[in-house]
Amino acid sequence: MMRSRIALATLLTLTVFSGCKVAPSKTAKGAGIGAVGGALAGAAIGNNSGSGNSASGAAIGGAAGALVGGAIGLVQDMKERSQQDQLAQERAYQQEVARRRQEEARLKDQLDEELSIAQGFRITDTELADAQRRADETSSRLAELKAEREWALNRKKELDNREAQIAAETAEIARLEAELAELRGDTTASNP
Repeated sequence: MMRSRIALATLLTLTVFSGCKVAPSKTAKGAGIGAVGGALAGAAIGNNSGSGNSASGAAIGGAAGALVGGAIGLVQDMKERSQQDQLAQERAYQQEVARRRQEEARLKDQLDEELSIAQGFRITDTELADAQRRADETSSRLAELKAEREWALNRKKELDNREAQIAAETAEIARLEAELAELRGDTTASNP
């Protein structure tokens, strides 16, 4: 009979906690698990103590288990909230850092543009003409060097082509001389 009461209490506790649609907090889970564990342990101790009063043992064990389990669950909840708060603070800090970097980049671009404008006001026509003359000179010199390089490269290609032609023709000459020498030798040997 006592075992049926314990089973009924356990079943009732599990039904109450598992019937919720929203997941219970770790505090509630801990209290429920502690209550069930404490009730079972209390009933077993009460039944084995010789007094045969497993119901009061189950009640005391359940209450003690609920308190201990609830305390453990509360600590876990607090730890989880602390971690979530820390992550939220870190995200907020990273967003602030990114915003500041964007603002600094925008200000730097703005200052660079203003500096360029100020420098543009100080440039004289003589400086512009001198810069244009130097640009023309460098462009002309670059074109000369590229043309000279191309000329040298073309000469090298022409020499390579002629050498390849000479090698091919020399090989053909050697082949034909050998062929003709063989044919001449065969003709001389078959005539006597």
